[in-house]
Amino acid sequence: MTILNLLKTSPVTKQSGHPLKITAFGDSLVYGYGDPLHGGWAELLRRRWMGSANGHILYNLGVRGDTTAQVNQRLEQEFLWRGELRNRVPDLLILAVGVNDSPRLGKRDSKSMTTFDRFTLEMANLLDKAQRLCPVIFVGMVPVDESKMPFLDCFYFNHDDQFRYKEFTKSACQSRDIPYLDLFDLWQSRGADWCSDRLCDDGLHPNSDGYRSIYEDICQWQPMMQLQ
Repeated sequence: MTILNLLKTSPVTKQSGHPLKITAFGDSLVYGYGDPLHGGWAELLRRRWMGSANGHILYNLGVRGDTTAQVNQRLEQEFLWRGELRNRVPDLLILAVGVNDSPRLGKRDSKSMTTFDRFTLEMANLLDKAQRLCPVIFVGMVPVDESKMPFLDCFYFNHDDQFRYKEFTKSACQSRDIPYLDLFDLWQSRGADWCSDRLCDDGLHPNSDGYRSIYEDICQWQPMMQLQ
């Protein structure tokens, strides 16, 4: 289902001549940590739309370190505060979360931050809750640089776990007709050196070039192109 169809079939629809109110929920990759030049992909989108006469309004609700469960806990209340006008709520919700659920804690073969069974329950609940609020699209995680792990001397992010968590998320989105942008596969298809050049020294967060690449990938994504 396209974004335009989602907006048409949702109880919350765009009024003619009025820009969309959009919320972006997630972790540090939504917040833009690691990009002192532009503030990350969500900020680049916000500036792009702010620069046009009838541009959409974007609220960055990314919180560093958030897991899926933590976004789940704050989603509805923060969403309902962003309508701006009386009896209005945002028109579109962007989700980008999951990478902080995937790392192994303490050592490479220890348990994940969020067990896979718990993650599947939290993600399914998050997607269902978000869809009850308004149309949803999902921006997936980017691959880490495994050679730079552990992050903060205790978080072992790795591609195998990232792939497993993002594949469930992608499948859960597809079963709900939620558009999903698979940045993990897209970035990996461009090669390890390309990815490494777009990550900070911590091997986890994109740098300014990385966020610029995410922004460009999002802008070229069909669901987002329909909003332009």
